[in-house]
Amino acid sequence: MLIPGRPRDVEVTVTHALDEDIGSGDITAALVPAAETATATVISREAATICGRPWFEAVFAHLDSSIEIHWDIEEGAQVAPGQSLCRLYGLARPLLTGERTALNFLQTLSGTATTTRAFVDAVAGTGTAIVDTRKTLPGLRTAQKYAVVCGGGVNHRIGLYDGILIKENHIAAAGGIRNAIAYARALKAAVPLMTEAENLDEVRAALEADVDLLLVDDFTLDELRTAVARVREHRAQGGRTVIEYSGGTTLDRVRAIAECGVDRIAIGAITKHVRAVDLSMRFAG
Repeated sequence: MLIPGRPRDVEVTVTHALDEDIGSGDITAALVPAAETATATVISREAATICGRPWFEAVFAHLDSSIEIHWDIEEGAQVAPGQSLCRLYGLARPLLTGERTALNFLQTLSGTATTTRAFVDAVAGTGTAIVDTRKTLPGLRTAQKYAVVCGGGVNHRIGLYDGILIKENHIAAAGGIRNAIAYARALKAAVPLMTEAENLDEVRAALEADVDLLLVDDFTLDELRTAVARVREHRAQGGRTVIEYSGGTTLDRVRAIAECGVDRIAIGAITKHVRAVDLSMRFAG
């Protein structure tokens, strides 16, 4: 599995998370003698795809760089209930202080990776990629998009700056899809040009413009098959357009959509509807 590179904002995100938790100081940890050491083990209480090591490690590095962390699994690994993820050793105070913040990152990002993996597995063998969206938890976008890749998914644009995506409101404001595409071309931006289409007429207009990506929204399966056929014909004639489906896709419906022949399926739920994985850190003296 290809694990993405470490996001550049890990330290910034971790610092903010620790600041909101510790504030003026961890009063409860001060009950433990300063020289006391402890060992701890993190386990998963359920089957999951584990993700978030960079944030977990950064929490303890920020609090005490002498804390040792020994991982029993690789990033992106699938684990069983009761399986050990890592073992920690160091001064008890910083271990106790960092426990919740470190687990929050690990369980949340593992939740995103686990959900992504379920969708990826559901379309296995179809050639369709599972893609994320900008529907992310505020402040955790790069972290969640990292988790999507750990779960076998593909990142869409990161933000508003690295791709033009013309959606229904842009089309309405511009006076139609052809006008919107023309305005986008006039920008001469060195980023992909993508457009949403809500009907087959808009599909035709997007293909006439040979956009990089055509996002069909809430099509019926029959409409989707027609759109896929038109895209394939367009590519057979030298076009480059990739077709992506979007529209509240659920796990029980995703394979039927993939079997229509789309290149990608965008699923906001993998980052928006987050259910954290149940993890536990157990301390020994």
